[in-house]
Amino acid sequence: MTESTRLPQRTRPSFRTRLPRRTIRVRLAVLFCAVFLASGAVLLAVTVAVWQGNTGNLTAHAVPVSGASPQNPGNGVTTQHSSDKHQLLFAAAIGLAVMSGVSLAAGWLVAGRFLRPLRTITATTRQISATNLHERLNLSGPDDELKELADTFDQLLDRLDRSFAFERQFVANASHELRTPLAAMRTSLDVAMAKPGPVPPHLRTLDDRLRHGLNHVDRLLESFLTLAHSQHEPIGDESTVSLAKLAQLAIARRADTISAMGLDVEQQPRRDGWVTGSDTLLSRMVENLIDNAVGHNQPDGWVRVRTGDEGDRAQLVVENGGPVLDGDQVTALTEPFRRIGAERTGSDNGSGLGLTIVSSIVEVHGGTLDLKALAGGGLRVSIALPRAAQTAGGAPA
Repeated sequence: MTESTRLPQRTRPSFRTRLPRRTIRVRLAVLFCAVFLASGAVLLAVTVAVWQGNTGNLTAHAVPVSGASPQNPGNGVTTQHSSDKHQLLFAAAIGLAVMSGVSLAAGWLVAGRFLRPLRTITATTRQISATNLHERLNLSGPDDELKELADTFDQLLDRLDRSFAFERQFVANASHELRTPLAAMRTSLDVAMAKPGPVPPHLRTLDDRLRHGLNHVDRLLESFLTLAHSQHEPIGDESTVSLAKLAQLAIARRADTISAMGLDVEQQPRRDGWVTGSDTLLSRMVENLIDNAVGHNQPDGWVRVRTGDEGDRAQLVVENGGPVLDGDQVTALTEPFRRIGAERTGSDNGSGLGLTIVSSIVEVHGGTLDLKALAGGGLRVSIALPRAAQTAGGAPA
């Protein structure tokens, strides 16, 4: 039987009951109940021992009671003593069982009260990333170990925030400063090439190479500035935009390149995919995806762009043909200056920061990015962003 016709194996159903997670709160409540049970059992044993010791001499000094045998006058006292002992044990067992439930509930409540700061620390920590290091725990309450832990974590965030801010500011300042000498080089080339008389061919070739290099450095500096800007919070120019419209505009701007390469570009919008965020950054995100799909394609290749909604997420999927890529290395493309494959290595068509910028913009907007190598060659980039609130008519609010 071939692999394609092999029937799937029938899996055996699992009847094991899934137990609740052994959280610290559950363990503390169970421990509190166990300590109470142990203490209650010891107290009950001591009580029964003391009671039995004080009443043990009744049989020796027994007084005949009604129903007792004349030959054994203590028989009635012994029977009464045994009955009282059983009643005492029964009442104590009921009380111990009731108080065990009470202690378990009390342990659950007390553990939850003392672990509440930990839940606050966990929830805030999950929301903190490299793009919002300005947030702090600011835990209130008594000056105990949990408060000390929260304050230590806030101090760590302070140091990280200063470090990231210095790095972003340095990149932005360096990019701005480098624009001045680049502009001076362009001016010098313009003056040299504008001199009267014929220009030697070797100078014309040198001029083309230098201008090509300057254009590449300009794109690199622009990418640095965009990357530094995308990591700042809060977003300044927040608005509601359509991913489908942004993709349509990005494709239209590259119509000449698409025509020159003979690419078959198809946009398949299911819905507009409305999202809320920075219009500038979201436009740059979509443009980088289209640039990547076009620039790393093959002549007479194809590009597919899909937008739509799925639950509370707006979807944008860009697929392109091209060489077969290593699926294990595709995820590394979001790292700066990482390229894989023959077409990507040594290519000067981009800055090597396209998908890095995309990843940063997606992160700052609370979305997810997924890269997948296609079996027939090429790459699929899937982006999911929080969908913008909509009115009853389906239009963005």
